[in-house]
Amino acid sequence: MAETLTIWTLDWVPPGPRGFVRDLRLRWAAEEAGLAYVVRTIAFEDRETNHLDRQPFGQVPFLTDGDVALFESGAGLLHLAGKSETLMPRDTAGGAETLQWTIAALNSIEMVSVPWWFLKVTGQAENGLASWMDKRLAQLEVVLSKRDWLAAGRFTVADLIMADVLRVSDVRARGERPATEAYVARVTARPAFRKAHADQIAHFAAADSERSKRG
Repeated sequence: MAETLTIWTLDWVPPGPRGFVRDLRLRWAAEEAGLAYVVRTIAFEDRETNHLDRQPFGQVPFLTDGDVALFESGAGLLHLAGKSETLMPRDTAGGAETLQWTIAALNSIEMVSVPWWFLKVTGQAENGLASWMDKRLAQLEVVLSKRDWLAAGRFTVADLIMADVLRVSDVRARGERPATEAYVARVTARPAFRKAHADQIAHFAAADSERSKRG
């Protein structure tokens, strides 16, 4: 009997992060690949210390799949991609290109966009990272103006992670990048994203009800 794929997230978060908590990435990938999974939770309270044995930085998500236990959403995505040709082409060139753009989303774009966003929301709108991020987004705009998908001529896990990085509202609002905006809209229109997003919103909404019952 196959082991159950389990995606771990928080039992509740405030309204602001809903729809962006990174377990969404793993839900979305599993939906795209047709992989059965369950979602389990850890308590929001004491979240930075209550699961250090499974995630040494006190974050979510983490993933269990039989004897495999992984933290970091990127690692989880690559693990799921290894189970599905939908997410990762099996030919050498297509697989390498997909891996390249998956890492680029995390290392070349998100590495800049997340700290830029954090400084912005804490009151430093034109912080020292702004010009660096603008340059990276402009470079990516050139790429996306010439292709519909990042790798292998079709949707892959690279598009999933890149679109998730780019769909943050403050990033989307930063400058005029029509090819990027069309790309994000195209990727997030996929039924698997819509289901994963709706499921995460419903998950946290249900937690609101449970918390209100506890007073």
